[in-house]
Amino acid sequence: MTHPFVDDLLNRMTLDEKIGQMTQPEKNSVRPGDVARLGLGSVLSGGGGNPDPNTPQAWRDMVTALIDEAQASRLKIPLLYGSDAVHGHNNVVGATIFPHNIGLGAAADPDLVRRIGRATALEAAATNVRWAFAPAVSVPQDFRWGRSYEGYAQDPALVGRLAAALVEGLKGEGWNSPTAVLPSVKHFVADGATDWGSGKRARMTDPDQDRTLAIAQMGEDFVTLLDRGAWQIDQGDATIDEATLRAVHLPPYRAALEAGALNVMVSYSSWQGLKLHAHRYLITDVLKGELGFAGFVVSDWEGVQQVAADFDEAVRTSINAGVDMVMVPFDYERFIASLRRAVQAGEVPQARIDDAARRILSVKHTLGLFERPHTDPTLDVVGCAAHRALAREAAARSAVLLKDCGVFPLGGAPLLVAGEAADDIGLQCGGWTVSWMGAPGPTTPGTTLLAGLRGRGLDVTFDPDARAETRFPTGLVVLAEDPYAEGMGDRAQLTLTSAQRDLIARVQARCDRMGVVLYAGRPLIVTDDLPGWDAFVAAWLPGSEAGGLADVLTGARPFTGRLPFDWPRTLTDLPRRPGAQTLFPAGTGLTAAPTTAPIPAAQAASQP
Repeated sequence: MTHPFVDDLLNRMTLDEKIGQMTQPEKNSVRPGDVARLGLGSVLSGGGGNPDPNTPQAWRDMVTALIDEAQASRLKIPLLYGSDAVHGHNNVVGATIFPHNIGLGAAADPDLVRRIGRATALEAAATNVRWAFAPAVSVPQDFRWGRSYEGYAQDPALVGRLAAALVEGLKGEGWNSPTAVLPSVKHFVADGATDWGSGKRARMTDPDQDRTLAIAQMGEDFVTLLDRGAWQIDQGDATIDEATLRAVHLPPYRAALEAGALNVMVSYSSWQGLKLHAHRYLITDVLKGELGFAGFVVSDWEGVQQVAADFDEAVRTSINAGVDMVMVPFDYERFIASLRRAVQAGEVPQARIDDAARRILSVKHTLGLFERPHTDPTLDVVGCAAHRALAREAAARSAVLLKDCGVFPLGGAPLLVAGEAADDIGLQCGGWTVSWMGAPGPTTPGTTLLAGLRGRGLDVTFDPDARAETRFPTGLVVLAEDPYAEGMGDRAQLTLTSAQRDLIARVQARCDRMGVVLYAGRPLIVTDDLPGWDAFVAAWLPGSEAGGLADVLTGARPFTGRLPFDWPRTLTDLPRRPGAQTLFPAGTGLTAAPTTAPIPAAQAASQP
């Protein structure tokens, strides 16, 4: 992918200007004037890299100021601003938050994902963000991985169809449309196949020693999280053979590229002991050569630094492997100086620099940024009613009914709702929502399940801890994992907590029948718990519009979601492998809630 305009521009650029285009710092570390002085190619907002106040207008003002500064550089090369818009424009308070990918995999509808991509692009472009670090096309094999919810499904063909649909939605009418947003297909490749215990990130007792981990805001202290399994599998080593890599993990990339994707992000992880950021065979020979990828490859956040202890060695190794743009959030001037020295010493060929810069400039040209560095579309689209209705539809279609003995549809009888998650926007949205890790509480506007049930006219008593004495015909317990992201969410155990089990017992003691709704980014081990439940709904992480769950729980919409992954029976059934037992196989899901107690015969065999 090239153009005479790009070739002419490249011929007029200095070495430093080309390296500048290859550099992407985080907005909080960019000093005033450096975008123009260094000719930086991109700036990003990491998880929680938000303006103050966090409003759509403040976002647009922040991004536009950096774009305008780039126009003060010698060649006026436009800046491309990136953000982790992975389930909506999710860093922005007030944006529509859609279900995470695991829920969209349960819906398994490319048209739905395409419409979500279009809505996300419209909201991102309204703030002049034209690059979203999505879709993840991981195929998780071990749900102890904290990024499991970023994977759509275990079927690579389904993952490819949904990834292609998101690419098409972000593209819209065409890449040069003012509301097109560049997708970043990630994380190349086989990041979902790493082995438990192979995570190489320093397991520290003081996260303040690590500028990245210091950003994470978790409800538990770091040592406790490490004891629970944090960073045990994320960024680890996939020891699978090449045949498995090609059969399971590579096909979704091919599908996304065929849909027009122009950017790929490299994984932190390794394949057979070699970091992907250093993997010339996979990046250059397979991705750029075999798959014919003409766009540009971006590193992950500080991913290059993990290649070698020596910074200069890490830089030249990654660039020579085929990384075109480096996400170097804190040390952008150090990176520029290092790469300049490597070129001048002949350690990185000038041709490699020219190739990287050409790829980046060509994508910017394709996006129309040279003609319109920013477009300032209306901000009214951010969190608009139409997008929230779409998110509500997606939440409803993502929900999977796995068991029901006469609980659903909820009717006119008094209903006890227990569990703080029933009325908590942050818990239903999960990680990558306003902040990197996400957080409980009213982090962004939306509709909780409790509000949705009341909006359906139900006689609801909300008793979060189920401590009152009144008896009810029906109880609904809403449980949730604590929000997490990446390796901070790796867990050695995937069971309900003792507090959650105690809550269920209190509801059972007060209700004739009881259903459980679970907000989780992955299947949890509930084999021993499930026989005592009258109904069970896997709601995943439904996003800001959990009123969609009320729609299916009350029968206003049918349950149509199907498990996108095998639900393991025990922890020993992880990672996924031939012969592993399942509590529910992929594809399980009751189509509609029965109105009588017996389970339909066709489903009885799968019920414990």
